Amino acid sequence: MAPTQVPSHSAGLQKVLGPFQLWGIAVGLVISGEYFGWSYGWNTAGTLGFLVATVLVATMYTTFIFSFTELSTAIPHAGGPFAYARRAFGPTGGFIAGFATLVEFVFAPPAISLAIGAYLNVQFPGINPKWFALSAYVIFIALNWIGVGIAAAFELFVTVLAIAELLVFMGVVAPGWSMANFVANGWAGGNTFNGAAISGIFASIPFAIWFFLAIEGAAMAAEEAKEPQKTIPIAYVAGILTLVLLAFGVMIFAGGVGDWSKLANINDPLPQAMKVVVGENSGWLHMLVWIGLFGLIASFHGIIMGYSRQIFALARAGYLPKTFAALSPRFNTPHRALLAGGAVGLIAIFSDEWVQFGGQTLTANIVTMSVFGAIIMYLISMAALFKLRQSEPNLVRTYRAPFYPAFPAIAFGLGLVCLFAMVWFNAMLTLLFLVLMGLAYAYFRLTAGQRDSAAPDEMLSVTANSVPAE
Repeated sequence: MAPTQVPSHSAGLQKVLGPFQLWGIAVGLVISGEYFGWSYGWNTAGTLGFLVATVLVATMYTTFIFSFTELSTAIPHAGGPFAYARRAFGPTGGFIAGFATLVEFVFAPPAISLAIGAYLNVQFPGINPKWFALSAYVIFIALNWIGVGIAAAFELFVTVLAIAELLVFMGVVAPGWSMANFVANGWAGGNTFNGAAISGIFASIPFAIWFFLAIEGAAMAAEEAKEPQKTIPIAYVAGILTLVLLAFGVMIFAGGVGDWSKLANINDPLPQAMKVVVGENSGWLHMLVWIGLFGLIASFHGIIMGYSRQIFALARAGYLPKTFAALSPRFNTPHRALLAGGAVGLIAIFSDEWVQFGGQTLTANIVTMSVFGAIIMYLISMAALFKLRQSEPNLVRTYRAPFYPAFPAIAFGLGLVCLFAMVWFNAMLTLLFLVLMGLAYAYFRLTAGQRDSAAPDEMLSVTANSVPAE
């Protein structure tokens, strides 16, 4: 029996991306996580506790990406995880993965835009950071609107600059680094490993995830990739290795240059860490602020690209109103999907006066909500991998997960640990996530006709010759 081929989609997205551009998207989607967000983990775990949490999460992400790549090459669909779960588990599986991915990708940009505002506020203290955040949305929605080729070229450019700047940061602060600073009160504010330290490690997991969050979004560019079966594995493997090295380097160097507790609850830990070493008037500091913005911009811009493709794919399949599946007549980009995600982000940015709860800042809450969506999506993606190996053994897999079934099982098991920790330490956010999911599920049940009338998509359903004969 011939293996099942997954046909390319013909919805109008342009195939222009090569492996280097996809690597830029994969790393760029995540790299803002090296600049901010992660340091909130020190607030509960301390430097040593957070180091443990990061090892755990880095292991999860590495095994996940090596496994997830099999799905993204076998089913190169703009919906990414939604498409895999829809194919493996049917419409309800597609709903769960689609909702979780939307939460991840729609909630992450407002957190990043607020960090962009905080960085620029260092240079322009008289301007409200929210206006910088608003400007970021306007500029990068427009850039994504005018074409994926231009957007991907820009993404690659700012990603390379952001990586270079992180390396510069490590080099500049290295003379002021000491192990004594890094380990001081490193177990949740104390010097002994005890119950409070263990609790702190689990509470810090969402912020360790922020180091790597959204790398899977490169799969949503699969329909725009040239030879996705070849380019996606190269981009993902190189991308996760790049991010693991940067994450540990940034965290360790920033934690050893002074009193790390002063960096544990702010949006711009790297400039503040560098200020301890070189002083606030140093040219190095100003360079970090300006070039550091490229890291935030790379992720912000890349995740906007990701959420627009997810909204587009869900609307095309009838899970969201059909209007969001429209492509710009001039640029062949999902312009309405871009605007829809932007509207949600702007509401989040300007609602911080009345959306603070759980003892965390607005940014920390948004980060945690985004991570909730990510973990649910990781779990259903690994479940889909197992299911498709069983139900469609003849599906063409040009890349197969190494050490199967161990790698996806490790990713799934560590994902469950992360989900348990997040639910345990974020009861109110868990409730909010479930309420939103309940409302979305009600919409899903009421709009079956919308999905029935959607154009057929062979990537979303099992074909007859993909099922082995009895």
